[in-house]
Amino acid sequence: MGLLRQIVILAVLAAFFGGGYVLYRDHGQRSANAAAPAAGPAATAAAPKPTREVRATAVEVEIAELQSLDLNVEAVGSTRALQSVDIVPLAEGRIIELNIEPGQEVEEGTVLARLDIEIEEATLREAEALLEEKRRALERSESLLRNNSSTVSRATLDQLRSEQLIAEAAVQRARRRAEDRTVRAPFGGVLGIRSMDLGARVDTSTVLTTLDDLSEVEIEFRLPETVYGQIHHGQRVAATSAAFPDRVFAGNVTAIDSRVDPVSRAFRVRARLPNNDRALPVGMFMRIDLALMDRENVVVPEEAVTIEGGEHYVYIVEDNHAMRRPIATGLRRKGIVEVLDGVAPGEVVVSRGIQSIRNGAAVRVLNEPKSEQTTPEAAVVTPPVTREQRS
Repeated sequence: MGLLRQIVILAVLAAFFGGGYVLYRDHGQRSANAAAPAAGPAATAAAPKPTREVRATAVEVEIAELQSLDLNVEAVGSTRALQSVDIVPLAEGRIIELNIEPGQEVEEGTVLARLDIEIEEATLREAEALLEEKRRALERSESLLRNNSSTVSRATLDQLRSEQLIAEAAVQRARRRAEDRTVRAPFGGVLGIRSMDLGARVDTSTVLTTLDDLSEVEIEFRLPETVYGQIHHGQRVAATSAAFPDRVFAGNVTAIDSRVDPVSRAFRVRARLPNNDRALPVGMFMRIDLALMDRENVVVPEEAVTIEGGEHYVYIVEDNHAMRRPIATGLRRKGIVEVLDGVAPGEVVVSRGIQSIRNGAAVRVLNEPKSEQTTPEAAVVTPPVTREQRS
């Protein structure tokens, strides 16, 4: 009897709790129906979750263009005069005349200095008098020989002729020594600062000044052996100097060394620059830009190129979406990068806002790219954003 009683009690408890649950559920359902608006059966159905709106990233774009680029090599060198010489006297003596002004431009043969010449003039007069004596003696002997005089022999006549030749040589020697007392400009050029004053005693090793032909200047520089086959006579060069930051001196290659230095693996090149205004002095340090060749390729803005894992990429705008594309780069110039492969002329690339986009992301363009080479397709791919769209 005890077991049956327990079973009955458990059945009663189960019925009690089951009924209570049913009453609770029905009460909650009635409360929900009363709170909902009367909109028909569809109002009681579960509403679908709203989808998240995809926002386009604001970017600025540029159009890839064809552009001619110079393949250049850079070097450094110093200027040297077309002709340059130290002015030294050809004899010893005291300076009695000095016509040297620093920076003065002189012509060939201009007298720059004179040395005392009294002794040389006296020696010349003596040699000329001796020559005149020998000439007269020879004339008398030749006259006697023509008159069949027996007092003059052939041997005497030959000796007189030899003595006359010796006297002529002595005159030429004395005249040359007298001329060496005058210092002249060997060619036209610009004088440097003089190192001696009037009245100073000099010899053949004393430098009076310098003379430089600056109508043109030469620059000697070195290039690596890897470009030896690309250098030729007449090749154009552009030289700049810190002394003239806003000026470019244009010239041409005039000499190429036939040897490559075995240590530095470089060879020497000389270029000549016109210098009509004498702006370039001797010894000025200059930077040389040597044009090797020209080539035409697609270029994009430098800020449009990203690097990831050693690879270069750009984002191309297609149907208002940014598509990442790998590229092969070449030369770099101020603000632009040459694209050897991966981008066609006229394609629209993202130039600003790259950090905020990913491959395939929706974008809206904030600017209207301008280009002389813009294609109709490129012009309609990325319409400009209005002020209302920005807000």
